[in-house]
Amino acid sequence: MYPDSSLYIDGRWITAGERTQLAVEDPATRQTIGRVAVATEGDVRAAAEAAARAFVPWSLSSPHERARILMNAAAGLRRRKEEIAHAMTLEMGKPLRDSLDEVDYTADIIDSLATEAPRRYGHVLPTALADGSTTVIEEPVGPVAAFTTWNYPLTVPGRKVAAALAAGCTVVIKPAEETPASAVALARALDEAGLPAGVLNMVFGDPVAISSALISSPLIRKVSFTGSLAVGRQLALAAADEVKPIMLELGGHAPVIVFDDADLDRLIPDAVGSKLHNTGQSCGSPIRFFVHRSIHDEFVRRYAAALDAVRVGSGLDPQTEMGPLASAKRFEAMQPLIDDAVSKGATVAAGGTGDDSVGYYWRPTLVAGVTDDADLMRVEPFGPIAVTTPFDDEDDVVARANDVEFGLAAYVFTGSADRALRLPRLLDVGMVTINRFGVGARDTFFGGRKKSGFGSEGGPEAVEEYTVKKLVTQGIAEERVPESPRRPSSADGIHSRNA
Repeated sequence: MYPDSSLYIDGRWITAGERTQLAVEDPATRQTIGRVAVATEGDVRAAAEAAARAFVPWSLSSPHERARILMNAAAGLRRRKEEIAHAMTLEMGKPLRDSLDEVDYTADIIDSLATEAPRRYGHVLPTALADGSTTVIEEPVGPVAAFTTWNYPLTVPGRKVAAALAAGCTVVIKPAEETPASAVALARALDEAGLPAGVLNMVFGDPVAISSALISSPLIRKVSFTGSLAVGRQLALAAADEVKPIMLELGGHAPVIVFDDADLDRLIPDAVGSKLHNTGQSCGSPIRFFVHRSIHDEFVRRYAAALDAVRVGSGLDPQTEMGPLASAKRFEAMQPLIDDAVSKGATVAAGGTGDDSVGYYWRPTLVAGVTDDADLMRVEPFGPIAVTTPFDDEDDVVARANDVEFGLAAYVFTGSADRALRLPRLLDVGMVTINRFGVGARDTFFGGRKKSGFGSEGGPEAVEEYTVKKLVTQGIAEERVPESPRRPSSADGIHSRNA
């Protein structure tokens, strides 16, 4: 059973009532499974006002108390893991085991960020002031407007909210309308953990109207966004007009450099799992496989065979290895990219077709021998498509790997310890992984550079993103020491007795 989703404002759950509702679709069946309430202009204003009212008491609260609430919320997510994961699979399409993993992963992230709440340190500066002291202290930036995408519908909101709350900020978040139940589960867990009213507010509805209202509101002090480059650019311009800081995570187009000394027996199965995780709808997904010419054809043959063997189906089927794409929009984006690459000399080695008669199912696809002028070498497919291209020279392949506007993640496979040390410094990305897939961990930095955005979504750096520095210079007042009373002498006593 999939739940309808409500708004959460100032500690109260607000059902649709007379408000407009949006349909939520199951991408595995294309059927409507539920509805989500659409916030009115007044709802959005009330959410911002609630966050502003709650900010001062929350920012002054004990960081240990903030950590306790966050950890209790993480425990609440774990207790309801089966229920949350089932709803996530229905609304997003990923296999149920992956949804279960996402609940655990998000709870671990919240626990990790909670431990950072008491670790926000200031420092004392050496100063030339002979009669004073200088200290830098760290304070929460203020109420935050957060906007999140649908591909990791619990993890992405969980990261933003937990980091902001740990820092002492309050939040108004607009999660994706396509996957509301997962985000609502996060708000419910925090509510049940004792989060004070107004500290977190959650609204759904028209993305343009809500983002415009929140970013322009004088009550909002920072903006955080995860999503597409096109939308991120618009929000960045709006934030710049208001002179507000913004944090952006905008996607990637990850290169994978496979040298001739790579262990293909280990690499091939790992490449299948990583490429097809979340149906390829992940900003860190490996896409551009630069394979040394001497092993390129063998790599293509083995990788294509492994992809062809993958079972695609409903995420609720325990035999499914890859679920559907999340929407018709994602499904329709696949074929033009493949056709363009083929028209420029590439060949489809695996997959290359889809069927949306029941759900948005696309076969895992490998396009081999893709030329550098193909769209697939520059446009993130955000789906189960990988491409290969051969290389001969290390300097050349590094230049080609860097020759995109994104800079989130990169992967290198080599048996050379020298290369493993050298290449991370040459690749123009925020995260590099050697001889394995996946970027970062629950408690590490997660972020990119170039048009992948800026700021961190993980680790201690994520909490620091929601703080500002303050310089406090204090003069030492000159104290007047009162005169001590004159101590009586022996003569005083004699005179007194003789009086």
